Amino acid sequence: MSRLYVKGRIAGHQRGKHNSHPRTTLLKIEGVEKPEDTKFYLGKRVAYVYKAPTERRGSKVRVIWGKVTRAHGNSGAVRSKFRTNIPPKAFGASVRIMLYPSNI
Repeated sequence: MSRLYVKGRIAGHQRGKHNSHPRTTLLKIEGVEKPEDTKFYLGKRVAYVYKAPTERRGSKVRVIWGKVTRAHGNSGAVRSKFRTNIPPKAFGASVRIMLYPSNI
């Protein structure tokens, strides 16, 4: 059985020297090393799945959804926007980059 997503990591918020901009989150996608490789992932949905301490609707698992917006830099990183800003405790955590919607 094949996965319907590609693994990635949260690198942090987009930031300058002094100020952090939490509305934009930087992601590093596995196997993507060049800005040209990021074109396939633009517009794809991203899921940050985590476990909360309390149950809600019978499950402790929660998800924050977002989408890949554009490339960032020359190392194959991408910028993304989430429905709610990603908390700093999630930096370094894994995300799932879904292989939909299709660009074809």
